[in-house]
Amino acid sequence: MSIKHAAAIVGVGDIELENGKVKGGLSVLQIQAIAAKRALEDAGLTMKDVDGLFVAGFWGVPGNGVFPTLTVAEYLGIQPKFSDSTQIGGSSFEAHVGHAAAAIQAGLCEVALIVYGSTSRSDRHSGGGGGNLARYLSQYETPYGIPLPVGAYALAAHRHMHQYGTTSEQLAEIAVATRKWAQLNPQATMRDPLTIDDVLQSELICDPLHKLDCCLVTDGAGAIVLVSPERAKDCRKKPVWVLGHGESHSHFTIQSMPDLTVTSAAQSGKTAFEMAGVTHDDIDVVEVYDSFTITVLLTLESLGFCKPGEGGHFVSGQRTAPGGDFPLNTNGGGLSYAHPGMYGIFLLIEAVRQLRNECGARQVEDAKLALVNGTGGYLSSTATCILGRD
Repeated sequence: MSIKHAAAIVGVGDIELENGKVKGGLSVLQIQAIAAKRALEDAGLTMKDVDGLFVAGFWGVPGNGVFPTLTVAEYLGIQPKFSDSTQIGGSSFEAHVGHAAAAIQAGLCEVALIVYGSTSRSDRHSGGGGGNLARYLSQYETPYGIPLPVGAYALAAHRHMHQYGTTSEQLAEIAVATRKWAQLNPQATMRDPLTIDDVLQSELICDPLHKLDCCLVTDGAGAIVLVSPERAKDCRKKPVWVLGHGESHSHFTIQSMPDLTVTSAAQSGKTAFEMAGVTHDDIDVVEVYDSFTITVLLTLESLGFCKPGEGGHFVSGQRTAPGGDFPLNTNGGGLSYAHPGMYGIFLLIEAVRQLRNECGARQVEDAKLALVNGTGGYLSSTATCILGRD
């Protein structure tokens, strides 16, 4: 069953950072509450209206990480009729959008709140350990010294270079273009000018990935409100419709990835496009996970914006920068804007603001359709949303 037009995003909210950190030493719960309140106010709703709650992650509160939805619900004073703690890494929130739309369509809830927060930088905690289970699953990688997650992405980058001749200069094009978008975003953490040479001369973290090929480590919180079509009529902002959705995952550990050059976005993107009934040429703005520059290149190929092996050429010449013909990661992305552990919710927030024409200097002219793709784990999971305005 299609969920096209089954739900609309009517509210988004996030928090301000100072040098990548939350102001005033606020806790994870506090920043999630602020983001949630702002998203609801954006929609003209209150906590009392929320009857569906979707939460992933929950770093910074030891012992409660396995119960994020319960803890957030208690803190916000919500007793939801429907809840979802799907956690598939950075793509969790794109998955939540589809799950929320399906729940709304089924009558299981009417006002869904998706929320995430992390104080990764303030706590100097990346949240990536995973305990005994992760150590067990990584038994064929960790003993050989692979640094995770960067090592997994470096393996994929090397394979793509070997197979298709992709260069470090082409990967650097992505970082430079993304920084140009960040320079137009007053909320971005990194706004200094950046060149391809700067990327190539930055510290080599895990060959072939340099420091500036890697995402930031920051704090952050974001929230999204979805409602039924009936409720959307009474909300403060014009609706942004969920037109297409797909999700998939192919592995957990990098040694089990079926093809190091193809992510499961090949499946999630295909499903989303078919549901939305649109083509690649119809999309006006694209927001994809950029944990590393290679993530972007693999995602664009897997989604079908270019053929396998053509990603390096596709992003060259600053095509994805402001003024280029393929607006990509328009807030500065995880490479320059922020990356609080799981970045996917901020892709959605930026896409909604672009479709509402709320982005000021970085606004993509007459944006009507946006594609958002989250990636989680070690290129493990993806979820794709196609959003549109009336």
